[in-house]
Amino acid sequence: MPPTTTGPTTASAHPLASLPWEELVTSALLGTDRRPPTAPGGPVPADGPAALLDAAALHTVRRRAGLLPAVPGARPAPAPHDPRPLLPEAARHRLAQLLADRAAPTASGRRGATPDLTELIPQWLATADRRGFRAPADLVPPLLDAARARTDLRPQALAFAGPLGLWLAALNPEWKFALRGGAGGSLVPDTGDPEAVGRLWEEGLFAERVALLDAVRTRDPAAALALLTTTWSTERAEDRLMFLDSLRNGLGEGDEEFLEQALADRSRNVRATAAELLSALPSSAFAGRMAARATSCVNPDRTGAGASIAVEAPHECDAGMQRDGVVADPPTGRGERSWWLGQLVEATPLGVWRERFGGRPAAEIVALPVADDWAGELHAAWCRAAVRQRDPEWARALLGAAAAPPAGTPGPTSIAERSKLLAVLSEAERADWVAAFIAAHGLSEAFQLLGVCTVPWSGPLGRAVVDALDIARDGGSYPWSFSGVMGLAERCLDPAEADRLEVLTATPDEQEGASPGAGGYWSEAFQRLVSTLRLRAAMEAELT
Repeated sequence: MPPTTTGPTTASAHPLASLPWEELVTSALLGTDRRPPTAPGGPVPADGPAALLDAAALHTVRRRAGLLPAVPGARPAPAPHDPRPLLPEAARHRLAQLLADRAAPTASGRRGATPDLTELIPQWLATADRRGFRAPADLVPPLLDAARARTDLRPQALAFAGPLGLWLAALNPEWKFALRGGAGGSLVPDTGDPEAVGRLWEEGLFAERVALLDAVRTRDPAAALALLTTTWSTERAEDRLMFLDSLRNGLGEGDEEFLEQALADRSRNVRATAAELLSALPSSAFAGRMAARATSCVNPDRTGAGASIAVEAPHECDAGMQRDGVVADPPTGRGERSWWLGQLVEATPLGVWRERFGGRPAAEIVALPVADDWAGELHAAWCRAAVRQRDPEWARALLGAAAAPPAGTPGPTSIAERSKLLAVLSEAERADWVAAFIAAHGLSEAFQLLGVCTVPWSGPLGRAVVDALDIARDGGSYPWSFSGVMGLAERCLDPAEADRLEVLTATPDEQEGASPGAGGYWSEAFQRLVSTLRLRAAMEAELT
């Protein structure tokens, strides 16, 4: 800004040269009438605004003239080499389209027949990761932006972005999430090089250390445990919890001593995880202690005419129980004794009960009547034990027949508990059970069960879902009630089913008593389903 005075004025001769910049700003904000710019001991200028602008111009020129050139910083080291092959060109264009597209609903809220590309990103990334491709460099920034907005994308996105993604994340604070916990995208050194492993363990970022521990654990569980013990006492509680969780991979008897020590950890969550891991080791001393406590509470009832189960819940939670991870204070609404009993049974190896009940298989044990209304608590604890110990026989027994009403099964009645038990079964058995459940009970409670089934759904499961949707359409109801299942079907049905489903895209005739316009909505929903399946088939082919 040039000075407004007409005559030459040197910086030292200017009457307001000594005023600090902050004083000039104050005068400008308050107004020169209320706060005229005046040097200490000097006169009030006749033209306050002009004097203020002159002084501001002087300050600006002086500051710019005195500015020294910045010292250039060191360039960052190049990103580590990623040996994976590049994407095929067609797949590259598809990824750019998926990242750029944001399928927004219309003003009426109807999605129409257009596939939702955003929902296909996780499946595309999973396929690309499975095929071993690396991300194109120019698409890594939008990929990191997408992962920043959607946490469900992060593990697969970081794995696909690889070392370049982590390199960029270290330079951009908006992508720092990639450096915190998602180890999927980090590369680890040769786990057979002790010096490189030790250096990364001591100096690496948290995500790199988690990835390193997982890699070493896969190759040599004992070496990973030894690595963890070198810094265990100095780790933060949340980091200890994450590292301890890595021991699930390759868990064995060699981990028992370390886990026993972790039972005395100062973090409650670490103690609970250590107890959970120990309970998965049937021969551990911990499992023996819990079994002794549980079998003193749950026994065959030999007083009656038929076989049954007698339960006498603990009357106290002593110090030994608390050291072994039993939480003394129950949640609101739970009785203390039932709370303690559930924790003891949950941590007891399930094989103990076969011995306790005369060699009976799991299905017969869970079918036995339980005295004094303890059946619900006992079965719920067995369900948690089956999930924790990954025991398919007990999971199968507690699930019961899929076609039976929930109240008629020996195990859990809630869909959430059934979903956890289903996850213990094999993929084929899981799909067959859910298909039978849908055939018997419809789709109203099947959404959570479908979420544990492997993608793409097997033929019987896919047909059961489509048949149930067709029945709902014929019933004249709106498809909105089944939007969750329809969305799952778009992502999980076998793409080969598209041609068979073409017949469902036609608008059905309006039936008496049907919701007005429901046929048109169903037609759009099935058109979108078929279009999405065909798009998924094309995406799969592009990544081949």
